Amino acid sequence: MGRILAIDFGTKRIGLAVTDPLKIIASSLATVAAHEAIVWLKNYCSKEEVEAFVVGKPLQMDGTDSESAPATEKFISLLAKSFPKTPIHRVDERLTSRMASHAMVEMGMKKKDRQKKGNIDQISAVLILQSYMEANSY
Repeated sequence: MGRILAIDFGTKRIGLAVTDPLKIIASSLATVAAHEAIVWLKNYCSKEEVEAFVVGKPLQMDGTDSESAPATEKFISLLAKSFPKTPIHRVDERLTSRMASHAMVEMGMKKKDRQKKGNIDQISAVLILQSYMEANSY
């Protein structure tokens, strides 16, 4: 059984989260520099079976594409070319960064750790993955 890997795309950093093989739990995986993401993902997928990618869809509060949508779509095209047999799903990522910041406070993370953007990116990826799993009854 393969894992589902979620991606919180950013032009500088990409937050990653992954399910366990039984698709019960979503866990943070890593934060990777955007320009290294495809190479990192190829390396990861050579070691672990990934059956699908879930990428956050950047939307404004009114449901229209945000200004980062074109860069995200460009990344998704590159992802599709690099992994042609792996399905790519999109999930609304509105408010995930805010929810991630709130979750870090609730978890008792120190202020210094909450200020690390990579931590927010990883937790945002977990929230994207959990949203996908809930919508698809995993």
